[in-house]
Amino acid sequence: MTPHIEAKLEDIAKTVIMPGDPLRAKFIAETYLTDYKLINQVRGMLGYTGYYKNKQLTVMASGMGIPSMGIYSYELFKFYDVDTIIRVGSCGAYTNKLNLYDLVLVDKSFSDSNYAYTQNEYNKDEIESSKKINNQIIKVAKEKNIKINVGTIHCSEVFYRDNNPFEELYKNKKCLGVEMETFALFHNANIFNKNAACILTVSDSLVTKEATTSLERQRAFTEMIELALNSIL
Repeated sequence: MTPHIEAKLEDIAKTVIMPGDPLRAKFIAETYLTDYKLINQVRGMLGYTGYYKNKQLTVMASGMGIPSMGIYSYELFKFYDVDTIIRVGSCGAYTNKLNLYDLVLVDKSFSDSNYAYTQNEYNKDEIESSKKINNQIIKVAKEKNIKINVGTIHCSEVFYRDNNPFEELYKNKKCLGVEMETFALFHNANIFNKNAACILTVSDSLVTKEATTSLERQRAFTEMIELALNSIL
């Protein structure tokens, strides 16, 4: 056990699907897994281990933001010997080329966060995801005729930001949109030589100001979830 995860070592699978929202983790377990059991509820951060088409996996929430993802992904990689974490989450679009519910596969996370530097003096502002996992996700997406956009995401530490320079970030850093967890996830995967990937669904647009509801974000992002699940088989 750790201060944040009450599960025993054998309770957590080698592969973890990781939404931010605990209720989304519950939804995934109840909808897609068989023979699942609750393995964590410390601080309400729900985690379940079960089977998807005979593949054992864990679904566990990360919470919101780089610090929360940093804690849970670090503990899963180091103390529970998890091999692969695939984040499934939402993002805000930085371009009108992305519509609500479009999928984004993150190949690189850009951030001005000092998380990685504070953790082990990593001094770059971009971190790549795992090519091996990304290639598998792209393969499954093609097989199932799922359109997916591949590119860089902006990982921000601030949700409510005055004068967000999203147009500059799209132009200069090629950021398709913004979310708040990938930079910590990818960094922790790198330091432990593990695998990490992220599939995002566009939940709102900073360009058009369109947005989905909290209930839609919790339950309606099934295409992203099913793509992640089928990519680990």
